[in-house]
Amino acid sequence: MKLNEISDKDGSVRSSQRLGRGIGSGCGKTAGRGVKGQKSRSGVSINGFEGGQMPIYRRLPKRGFSNAFFKKDYNEVSISCLEKGVQFGKLDVTKPITAQTLLKVRIIRRIRDGVRILGGSEAQSKFYLEVSGSSKSALDSIKKAGGAVKIVEG
Repeated sequence: MKLNEISDKDGSVRSSQRLGRGIGSGCGKTAGRGVKGQKSRSGVSINGFEGGQMPIYRRLPKRGFSNAFFKKDYNEVSISCLEKGVQFGKLDVTKPITAQTLLKVRIIRRIRDGVRILGGSEAQSKFYLEVSGSSKSALDSIKKAGGAVKIVEG
């Protein structure tokens, strides 16, 4: 195969709809834009405009606070997901399970700000976890099964 022989698969690329090419094309005359006026022209940006009236997003007061800069984005892993990993032989419960371990066995796709364990089901295996956080129900379930959770930062 040569560079000049490389092409897309047949049918993978569709040509764009040609607008305003007569009544037989199915998209002639108004070209799918309706009828006359500002919105039928190109380059229109009047979303939120209320005809001279003060727009609703300016009438209502600003509310709340978003601390997005310092917000943590955790990978959330449920106990049932860990149980499936043990069931399919991907996770070894004799060794501590860390974020790197979960990444290696493809339970998580990437390590963000850490891993947080969520409950929702009872743990049957003895898990020894080193994670960034855990819900109270998950912590209770793991301790009841004989495992342990060590909270590590980052």
